[in-house]
Amino acid sequence: MTQFLSTRHHNKDSPLGMLLEAASRAIDRRAQAGWDKADLARAALAAAPNTDPLVDSVPTLARFAGLDASEIRLLVVGLAAELDQNLHLLTGLLSGDEKPQRPTVAVALELADLAPTAADARSLLAELGTLRRHGLLRLTGDAPLIARRIMVPDRVTAHLLGDDLPAAAILPLLDEPAPLDMPGTSVIADAIRSNHMLIWVHNPPGAAGTAMASAACRSLDVPCLQADLRRLPGTSENPADPGSSNLLLAALDALLLEATLTGSVLILSGAELIAPITDRLAHPALPVIAVGTAPWDPTWPPVELPLSVTAPRVGIAARSALWRPVLGGQEPDPQIAALRLSPEDINRVTQLAQADTQQTGPPDIVAIRHATRRLGRNRSSKFASSSDPATMDDLVLPAHTRSEVSRLLDWARYRDEVLAQGPLQGKGGKGTGICALFAGNPGTGKSLAAHVVADTLGMDLYTVDISSMVDKYVGETEKNLERVFTEAESLNAVLFFDEADSLFGSRSEVRDAHDRYANQEVAYLLQRMEQFDGITILATNLRGNLDPAFSRRLHFVIHFPDPDEMTKRHLWDYHLGHLGRIDSADPIDIDALARTLDLSGGDIRNIVLSAAYEATATQAAVGMRHVVAAAGREYAKLGRRAPVGSIFPAPPTAR
Repeated sequence: MTQFLSTRHHNKDSPLGMLLEAASRAIDRRAQAGWDKADLARAALAAAPNTDPLVDSVPTLARFAGLDASEIRLLVVGLAAELDQNLHLLTGLLSGDEKPQRPTVAVALELADLAPTAADARSLLAELGTLRRHGLLRLTGDAPLIARRIMVPDRVTAHLLGDDLPAAAILPLLDEPAPLDMPGTSVIADAIRSNHMLIWVHNPPGAAGTAMASAACRSLDVPCLQADLRRLPGTSENPADPGSSNLLLAALDALLLEATLTGSVLILSGAELIAPITDRLAHPALPVIAVGTAPWDPTWPPVELPLSVTAPRVGIAARSALWRPVLGGQEPDPQIAALRLSPEDINRVTQLAQADTQQTGPPDIVAIRHATRRLGRNRSSKFASSSDPATMDDLVLPAHTRSEVSRLLDWARYRDEVLAQGPLQGKGGKGTGICALFAGNPGTGKSLAAHVVADTLGMDLYTVDISSMVDKYVGETEKNLERVFTEAESLNAVLFFDEADSLFGSRSEVRDAHDRYANQEVAYLLQRMEQFDGITILATNLRGNLDPAFSRRLHFVIHFPDPDEMTKRHLWDYHLGHLGRIDSADPIDIDALARTLDLSGGDIRNIVLSAAYEATATQAAVGMRHVVAAAGREYAKLGRRAPVGSIFPAPPTAR
């Protein structure tokens, strides 16, 4: 580790030159025993390259990986077959082949001036030896050890010959570092300086663990390789699945190798995914900073206990400082600065927004919000949101209800700013999330308000399918809900429980096993909501059916009343304003509609939609006649009698 931080130096001896001298001695020994291929081998040796392309790169890699002289010679022997066709032929001939081949272990040890029968020599090629552990050398075949072939992976050869392009498999995982000095940066820097090889950064939602880690590397003036494991396809669904574990292990090995080749500190975002295989981080060549949403668990596969650091939350001022460069030096709009994005996500959102608008200049707030939602949706296929975001202008509500929704948005925007002051949410495992209850009759705007909250915050709305959550088998409902809470936390999505009373109902007296298990599910929900770090919205038509214990967990209880006449007038005006054509010969009397029809906002939307279809089918503009007919059908659908008045004619009297 001290060498990693020191000034670069070169080995004056030529790695390839030492190999050629050893090969010459090996040919002479075989010639004295009557080897008939000696002349062919000497010819191949004479045609070997005169210049050594490894003279700088091999000593540098040896310093990064901590290779000793014997391991360097073994690595160069493995590289010989990759460098030149004559050397490929030479290693094949020395290994007893008639054609070009990679060297056997016996020949590799001989050319490295090591005894094939010596235990310490064979240990250099053991699975836990430095060369194989760091992925610099591999053995092929299942023959006895001395008869197996040694090979150097293509990426190692390419790097040593000057190719700086990482392996194709890890390119999509790589991130551009966005350093941000925060409390904890100096702790990570001191740990690297003190030879800590594994540092675990707990990165709760709203924190900037990767930015803090890259800032520590910047302060030490050492390179870092930053990667996000959550971009690996198919791994975030079920990391414990054997297929996912294999993908993660292959990606982790490739990233560790790339960090070793480039002499970089590896910063792993999404490290919670590798919990089943943390033993792979036991002995890295260079420091690894693992950034995960979960704190380090001592029950994970045994590795040396890492240094653990918790990343602090990013406040509005820090986010504003991150936005200024991408906005051309301008002060960001408060709504942009309040978006709960990491420094890396800010860079990605900016690129997405510029690509969407086909502009090279600073993007506007609409493009940024749209890009933020795209970024969240790309991490999961479980969101079915409209591409046209909902805004506060779409909410037609009484003033008090509207102001409460605005207050909820303010809490969400400035949550990190407030919580940075201290544990105001309380201690004892309490989460930092926000929970709101939307209560009101059907069609009063509860679901639309949930969409407005998510879209305004640049987040996706994760609507829970309650029917898929409840399971007849004991304990399965809790498992299903845990997956939902965990994914909502990891994706920073708004969690929306519609018809929440069916899942969050009041606990009852235990009369049978069904009551006991139903009460267990409610108790689990109470506990899990207490720990949740995201935004939860519960919607119900029957507030009285909710368990009273939920009230303490609720930060907002917002009542969505049935619309009064003034609100209905605004609703009619809003929905009719989206129509393309209005029949001037049959104008729509909004005042009469608001005064006569006792309907909710959802019912009014359905009436306008039905009138639009009926008018379009007859190639006519929408008129009052279409709206009145659609209103009659809506009343019939609701099982209610349409009011007789100014817009509905009285039924004919029987004679």
